[in-house]
This record gives sequence, structure tokens and C-alpha cells, in this order.
Amino acid sequence: MSIKDFARLDLNGSNSSEGRIFVDPGTAQIVDLCRVRLLRCGVDTVRQLYRGLLRPELLCLFDKPGTIVDFAGERWHAGRVSKDSGYQYKLQNADLGFVLLLKNYNAKVENIGPHLKIEVSPHAIDSLSPERLQARMDFYAEQILTNIERNQCAVHLALDVQGWQPPSDLVARMHCRARAARDISGIKEITWETKSSVYGRGETYMFGSAGGVQLAIYNKTEQAKATDKLDYWEGVWRRRDSFDEGDPDNYNPNQTVWRVELRYHHSIIQQFASGSVDLQTGQTIETNSYAAFAPHLDGLWRYGLRQFKLLARPGYFEPIWTLIRDDVRVDLPVDSLLDDTEYRRSYKTSRGFSGKNVELFLGNFVSLLARERVGARRGFHRLKDWECWPVIRDHYAAKGMDEDALYKHIKGILEERHVRWGRAV
Repeated sequence: MSIKDFARLDLNGSNSSEGRIFVDPGTAQIVDLCRVRLLRCGVDTVRQLYRGLLRPELLCLFDKPGTIVDFAGERWHAGRVSKDSGYQYKLQNADLGFVLLLKNYNAKVENIGPHLKIEVSPHAIDSLSPERLQARMDFYAEQILTNIERNQCAVHLALDVQGWQPPSDLVARMHCRARAARDISGIKEITWETKSSVYGRGETYMFGSAGGVQLAIYNKTEQAKATDKLDYWEGVWRRRDSFDEGDPDNYNPNQTVWRVELRYHHSIIQQFASGSVDLQTGQTIETNSYAAFAPHLDGLWRYGLRQFKLLARPGYFEPIWTLIRDDVRVDLPVDSLLDDTEYRRSYKTSRGFSGKNVELFLGNFVSLLARERVGARRGFHRLKDWECWPVIRDHYAAKGMDEDALYKHIKGILEERHVRWGRAV
């Protein structure tokens, strides 16, 4: 079913694509969003992945974890990281705003593999253009790897809003097609049907999977206070005021800021790069770096707000969703290619021969887990860290099995292996 927008009017009652008065065509209900202030929409997180051969001499930087070391002309904190990250070591410089994750757990150090992920903080993203930021990340990659190949990027897009807060029935009115269920601790409420969760006193809402497209809505003022970053963010909001040009002082320090954030996993960015088409040339955009993909972030913003649909009633978008979908642009010093590109995702199918391979692989994978006495949960997390995880996930999704069901399937097979064959497997 096609979802429609409320009629949009200006203060004179005339139809206007920029109006802040919304009227429900069926009930004549009026929603006034004139007091909503769209402070700024920007890139909150960048993760650039690389493949290559790890320079072996770098490993000596981690002989004494927790020490300060010299690397690439700067001082860095060197240490080990949790296996859940997928990497073994990290170099961190919070002042520069970079974390370098090295040595993928699933690839041997002597082999070419996905051995580097660079994570960039908001203040570094804000201070560098996409081209300069990409050059900085590529420079660090050259100091860490040989035989370098960019391996796609991941991005988080964040809109900060005042004059609006999530309704108490947000979860009930948010419609999405998220496949994956997640284990989350310390939450107030979780709804598996919509793959959503509510934290604390309704101050954070999460929809979707971290391995796909994820929507987060949360109290940014409280989060900034908790991390001692409120001064920084207030400076950003006062400086930008991106959308309400008629009100140069539209940030109100006495009012809560709410954030609407779309998080795109690198596998989803790759699907867009392979499927989106330049309307002038007819060619797919085929990007593999943050700088190359930056002009397409307006397209991703609009796509995300059509994947996650906040409804006023069945068949109609909530007016705030129409406003932030149509009026918001990602604040970057690049020319947007929104109007020059048809955005769509290219899904690799897993039918036929490759589908058979997926099922054969999963059977052998579970047999190895049983042989090595690895638990289902740990094995499932390792599987999700693998580059081939999207094709496995999509294969079983096509058979009506989401991530939660797939985990239970693996757990059941593993239990059968243990019960029937014991340690002989």
C-alpha cells in the first residue's frame, strides 16, 4: 500500500512544499510544525575499511598494550581490543579523532585480507572536507598495509531537532522491514516483531539491525551531557543552524535536542554503490570510499526515512516524517547528486548453485563448531563478522528465516551434533 503525506500549507493556507502547516485530508486535523527547529544534519560516524597485507613491523607497537607509541608522525595509544570488534589491535588518538583497528581475527597476518578499519569521530569529520578526510585515512592505511584496496565505507547520518519529541506510542506507529533481532541488555522494552527496543525512560529508541540499516532516535542533550560533550555540540548547533535561515538564533539552550540517526553498515553502502544509477550516463555509481559516496548521502537520508515509516494513521506519514524527509540536506561541502541519481540497492541472490553452497557451508561450519566445542552464540557472532555473511543472511531470509530464527537453527543443529555424536565429531 502506498503511504501518502498530509497536505502541506503555508501560513496563508496555500499549498506549499515549504509550509509547516499539515492537514490530514481524511479528518481535517491540523498539525502545526512551525515551532520545530531543524538544527543540523551531518555525518556523525565514518568507518572506512581496507584490504591488504599487514606490515609485520607494526606488530611491535603492541608488545606492551596500553602504552603511548609513535606512528605516522603522531602519538597514539596502542592496545588490544575485544574479539567482538573483529580485530586484534587498535591505535587511538582521540584528539585527532581517529581509531585504527588492525589485524582481522578471521584472516592470517601473512595473507592479504580485511586487516584495517578506520573509525572517525564527529569532530574530525566536521573539521575536514570529505576529500581531505579520505586523503588522511588513505595515508594511515598506506602506513599499515601494502597491496591496499579500499573495502567500502560505513556512515551514520544524524539530524538534531528541537521543538519535537518522540510520541509515547512511537514503537507502535513506526513501520519497518528490519529482518534481524538483537540481544540487548539493560532495556526497558523490546518488541521483536518490529525489531525495536526502548531504553531507560523512553529516551532512546532503536529499530533495525546494526548489520543493515538501523534507525536510532534519542535524547541528544542527555547523551552529550553523559559523555561531557555538550559544549562541543552546542558550538556546532549555534554555528550551523542549517535549515531555518530566517531564524539565525534557532538553537535554544533551554530546550532538549532530539537526534534522529540513520546508521548504514558497509554492506548496505556496497549494495547502493552496485545498484544506484547515474541518470546522465546510465552507469552504476560503483564507489568504494567515503569521499566518493559523500555526494550521495542526501539520497541515503531520504531512502532511510522511507524504510522506517512513522505513521500518523494507516496510510499516512506523520507530518514530522514528511518534514525531515523533504527539507533536510546533509551538511557537507560537496555538491549533492540526489537529483542526478536513481537510488536502489543491488541484492546478490543466493539461489541455485550458490544457495546449495550456503547450506553445505553452514552444515560444515556447525560440525566444526561441535568438534572444537565452540558454543552457538560465539559461533554465530563469528559468522556475522565474515565478509560472506550478507549472502548467508539473505539466503535464509528468502526462506522466511530471520537472524533470530537462523541462530536458533544453528543452535538446534549444534545440540543435535553434541547429543548424537558427542566428542567424536
